[in-house]
Amino acid sequence: MVHMERYPEIRTKGRILMGPGPSNVHPRVLRALSAPVIGHLDKEFLEIMNLTKELLAKTFMTSNELTIPISGTGSAGMETSLVNFIEPGDKVLICVKGLFGQRMADIVERCGGELAVIQGEWGKIIEPDEIEKALKVHPVDIIGIVHAETSTGVLQPIKPVAEIAKKYGALLVVDAVTSLAGTPVRVDEDGMDIVYSGTQKCLSCPPGLSPVTMNKRAEKRLASRKNKVQSWYLDMTMLHSYWSKERFYHHTAPINMIYALYESLRIIHEEGLEARFERHTLHSNALKAGLTAMGLKLFAQAGYQAPMLTSVEIPKGVNDASVRNHLLTDYGLEIGGGLGPVKGQIWRIGLMGHSCTRRNVMLVLTGLEEALLSQGFNVQRGAGVSAAREVYEAT
Repeated sequence: MVHMERYPEIRTKGRILMGPGPSNVHPRVLRALSAPVIGHLDKEFLEIMNLTKELLAKTFMTSNELTIPISGTGSAGMETSLVNFIEPGDKVLICVKGLFGQRMADIVERCGGELAVIQGEWGKIIEPDEIEKALKVHPVDIIGIVHAETSTGVLQPIKPVAEIAKKYGALLVVDAVTSLAGTPVRVDEDGMDIVYSGTQKCLSCPPGLSPVTMNKRAEKRLASRKNKVQSWYLDMTMLHSYWSKERFYHHTAPINMIYALYESLRIIHEEGLEARFERHTLHSNALKAGLTAMGLKLFAQAGYQAPMLTSVEIPKGVNDASVRNHLLTDYGLEIGGGLGPVKGQIWRIGLMGHSCTRRNVMLVLTGLEEALLSQGFNVQRGAGVSAAREVYEAT
């Protein structure tokens, strides 16, 4: 007999999610998740799929017909965007300035591509001139770059990179996992060929889907492959057949996650993309003002700091884990620590989607001040909150 007291009902405590993802989910999205399950080929569900595609394309600011959510988290979108276009021997240049650029490079090697890497400094952008210099020496078929690097909070300018890629005849793959719906991702205007994202960041939907979009240049390359895509599950030729008018069965779609994504997209477009971008910028500016007023130093390169993810250096003598535990225990608030070479050196504070509010900015500044004072760091009481308030009052 199974003793059920060993397996209690799930009753997780609510958290204020201000880390690098996931973000808090709107109650309407949670309600959509609990809607009745219907068949993945039911005409009612197919209509939801159509509407989801439309809203997703509007969010990517694209007219690309091939715009769908992949069943899997943002990493599935990353893999989809590379395995479909890389065949053994293809030349690929990956711009690495953080952990997620490194992951792109790893996938290239697994596909049998000939990998070249521009290794940038964590916390800095990749200068477009570096990319053009590399291409003059070694032309490539594909270039991969991260828009908002989740491990550092750096926001990479994409348009100049896209112009260089087109000039040298390469497809550009862009990681917009953290940036989509928090800052402009102008797929058509900026000339991005293949872009992927994730639902759990600024879309404020639970983890589990990865929106992707691909233009006609990408479709043409996909159609000209000599070999089958190495991943059956992520083969876009088959996935597109399910999401297009053919409705050719590929796999059982995560029905309730599609409901959730649809509702999150409805919320985004009710607010309006530009208003949403302005909200992320406003609260990011207030947070940054508060952090610097407390005597903390921002980590990401000035002028290229992502509005939805702020990285801040941990002062010497301050215990990283202790501060984060204080915020979680006393405030129910989660922020992220550093990864890779910056582990223990930075905090990553997210302001994403539903989590991006004035209340959360003030709360994290208050909690951080308290935690830092308890460790002997010299903070003028109330300085962070006062500086943030000045930003709000000036708008």
